[in-house]
Amino acid sequence: MRPPFLPSPRATSVLIAAGFLAVGWAMYVRYLVIENSTVGLACEAGLATTMCGMRRIVTLLFNYSVFGWIALAAALAHLTRPHVALFALALVAGGIGVVLYNKELAALALGLLVISFARPAPAAA
Repeated sequence: MRPPFLPSPRATSVLIAAGFLAVGWAMYVRYLVIENSTVGLACEAGLATTMCGMRRIVTLLFNYSVFGWIALAAALAHLTRPHVALFALALVAGGIGVVLYNKELAALALGLLVISFARPAPAAA
């Protein structure tokens, strides 16, 4: 039987920081770039800035649920073969997906990440 997944303290710190950064970036993009009417009108009028390019790319990605599918694929791969890099990818993509309108798939992926911490019950002595 394989030992349960348990990241080291250093990896846990990196995972926490990555999760907060991903959700913070997604909130910035959602509320200050995508849903901001001033930015939307300027970008639709043909303004060629990096913000409008990011808005166009992120909108295209969440229309096809890319963030949710990446999170789900990484979470399933992590569930079968635990590794910190897969956990980090699923955590970051899941956090972005929950904020950027891919909540169904991303929430399922984050639930699978929680299940990956499950441990077998200790044997009765």
